[in-house]
Amino acid sequence: MTLALPKEMPVGRPIEAVTNRAAVTTVAPVTAAAGAAGARAQAERPLLYVSRTPDDTLIAHLQSRGWHVAVARSAHDLGRLVKTDVACAGIVDLASFSLRDLGGLEASLRQQQIGWIALATSERITDPEVRRLVRHYCFDYVKVPVANATIDYLVGHAFGMVTLCEPELAPPVDESGDDEMVGTCEAMQQLFRTIRKVANTDASVFISGESGTGKELTALAIHERSPRRKAPFVAINCGAIPHHLLQSELFGYERGAFTGASQRKIGRVEAADGGTLLLDEIGDLPLESQASLLRFLQEGKIERLGGRESIPVDVRIISATHVDLEGAMREGHFRADLFHRLCVLRVDEPPLRARGKDIEILAHHVLHKFKIDSARKIRGFTPSAIEAMYNYNWPGNVRELINRVRRAIVMAENKLISADDLDLAQFTEQQTMSLAQAREAAEKRAIEAALLRHRHRLNEAAADLNISRVTLYRLMGHHGLREMGAVDDKPPFGADDPVQE
Repeated sequence: MTLALPKEMPVGRPIEAVTNRAAVTTVAPVTAAAGAAGARAQAERPLLYVSRTPDDTLIAHLQSRGWHVAVARSAHDLGRLVKTDVACAGIVDLASFSLRDLGGLEASLRQQQIGWIALATSERITDPEVRRLVRHYCFDYVKVPVANATIDYLVGHAFGMVTLCEPELAPPVDESGDDEMVGTCEAMQQLFRTIRKVANTDASVFISGESGTGKELTALAIHERSPRRKAPFVAINCGAIPHHLLQSELFGYERGAFTGASQRKIGRVEAADGGTLLLDEIGDLPLESQASLLRFLQEGKIERLGGRESIPVDVRIISATHVDLEGAMREGHFRADLFHRLCVLRVDEPPLRARGKDIEILAHHVLHKFKIDSARKIRGFTPSAIEAMYNYNWPGNVRELINRVRRAIVMAENKLISADDLDLAQFTEQQTMSLAQAREAAEKRAIEAALLRHRHRLNEAAADLNISRVTLYRLMGHHGLREMGAVDDKPPFGADDPVQE
């Protein structure tokens, strides 16, 4: 039986050749007449082949089918080959790596511009960690030995699928000093998936998160991946404008509307016509402006201050705040009907302290971006600095991390940034932590991560942690996390039994 190959889709750029042949090999095209003819018949498509022991016969077959094959023999070599802006196919030989080496491959496997096909033996595919990697990151898997034609068909399908997807989420760097969205933890991957889903709709989006977590970057990412991306993106900070001026800033005014109004001014809502309007710190919006905004959301029309004409405006509203709007509604400071208009779709920004390994990744990313600010050639961080960053609670989140690293780059006396340079020396005493304290800290992090994953729904978070809702509620009180569960903060009732699968 022969396998019908899917039509090949052209790719913008081939994967760059790597000169270090001892570590990473870019295989030259075969010289056989049939292989050369096949390669000329179709544009070369990039393919990453990850294996401790690459199969030369398979490589030759793939080249004869028009694949430009780059081989990596380790996770480090693979990381050097991956290009975030290049779609390609991928083959990962899980059978050739030891189980302890699989963790190093995961960062590259989760790259969404690569369509991975896994190779595994019958024995290896039974391992839970291997099954998790295949389930989460691979289009398909095959048990070896397998016909080369089958592998060629599968990688062709995987490559065709990834060329339909957008590149990995990474909004442009903002020259104002904010950083791009960087993250590999599950909370950030869930955020990226949520952004892709909500971007294709026109419904209002509400972004909730602590100060400094990157809510405006998330709003911009939604806009840039929406059908409105060619229209304006307009942001207004409702907490930075005096209340008596906010109405005219939002809806504009006509000439002569008040003293000093010498000419007509277009408001932020009208300026965003056809595009997206971000209402940042919406919790600081005064009640009179809330009523005007609600009327606009209901009718799709505005009236400039001092004018009588109703002007239709087509704009998507994204709102963001670090304020607990549910509490503000209970206290009468925020209209419930406006909240339900704004919060059709909800996006929760994870705090930096809940992002685990991302703290170190972000620190190195900021260092790489701003190291030219120092006359010295800063190479990285000392172990004590890494330890301090993990121990610190980061109340200012990503914004605070950027500021601390930038200051350390300028002030550091050595080529490695220390905990003192970050002004975090007091957080390097991890060796004095008792086993009980370590267990308690790990328990708190696990509960916080589960609440974030399930948007503070206690039943689902408890099931994820394999404990009862009663136990979860008690532990939240013990660790001071009750405010995180405000969405579902009714005292639970029932037996304190573990949740069964």
